[in-house]
Amino acid sequence: MAERPVRGGGREGHAPPGWPAEVRPPGAPDWERTAVGWLLDLCPPDYRAYEVLRRHPAVLARFAAVHVEAAVEGARRGLAHAREDLRDVVPPEALEAAVQAYEREGARLLATGRAVLLVEQALRGGRFVPRL
Repeated sequence: MAERPVRGGGREGHAPPGWPAEVRPPGAPDWERTAVGWLLDLCPPDYRAYEVLRRHPAVLARFAAVHVEAAVEGARRGLAHAREDLRDVVPPEALEAAVQAYEREGARLLATGRAVLLVEQALRGGRFVPRL
């Protein structure tokens, strides 16, 4: 069963596949508070100092999305250059472990980025309803 975002309406408390476990479903009590905490945890600690990010969750979600996108790009670039950059620095088994770490981190960051976009959609008023 696929999910689709819709503006307004929809079932209260329904979370689509890929929704972060740390965030209560959209429409559930305190869901925005849990979203803000999760988004802040994804961002650099200094982001907590910006009042606009704490007062406007949709702005925070946009900042988090851009931050995660940059991390994805960093993991891609690191993976692309790891063998060349590290071959004369660490033993082969450490190099392979580094490559595997970049691959795992890249996959984790992609999933996190998708989750951030879902939360951002919900913070902008979208609701997710099952598609039959």
